[in-house]
Amino acid sequence: MVTLGVAPAAQAAPKPAAKPTSVQIVGKDIDGTLIVDPTDGARLFDTLLAEVTWMATATPQTTAPAADKLGPKYSLTVMIKTAPQMVYDLYPLAAGGPRAHRPAKQPVIGKTVTDGWFYGRLTMSETLRVSGVPLEAKPDVVAGGIGGGIGQDIDSNELDPVTGVNNFLGEMRRVLLVNGAVLAVIAFGLAGIAFLIRRKV
Repeated sequence: MVTLGVAPAAQAAPKPAAKPTSVQIVGKDIDGTLIVDPTDGARLFDTLLAEVTWMATATPQTTAPAADKLGPKYSLTVMIKTAPQMVYDLYPLAAGGPRAHRPAKQPVIGKTVTDGWFYGRLTMSETLRVSGVPLEAKPDVVAGGIGGGIGQDIDSNELDPVTGVNNFLGEMRRVLLVNGAVLAVIAFGLAGIAFLIRRKV
């Protein structure tokens, strides 16, 4: 007997997870709610997301700092269309470096996370600033993570590799001249000592 089998229907592939569409920022010195989305620049939007999304499943790194050491708080809400997903509290001016807090209470129904504190990225303050938060510019941290082209107050010459090489060569030339002068002084000193020794002999 020949048994005819029917292949089971292929299972439908799971839908990819929806990607965040905007980030809302609120803070004491922000008038209303600041909204950042890809229309403000994909690079800026991705950089702002990168400041917080890594904490979604991360293990807390530190304990809660003293309240008087935290500085101003900025709460970021990651949105998918009109639905809030995760909320994070950022403290870019905290004593000892930026701090971030992941509250246990999150807006997604059925989602529970552990209340946790983290060491924030050194780029936090500058990322928030270029996103519209009124903070003092710190362009020196751009190379640490934000990347060239986002900070609006950065001189393009600071990011020019040719200028950087020329500055490096100039510094090397000065170092070589100083070393040469030191070697010349040592050589003359040794010659003088040898001359004195020869006269005594």
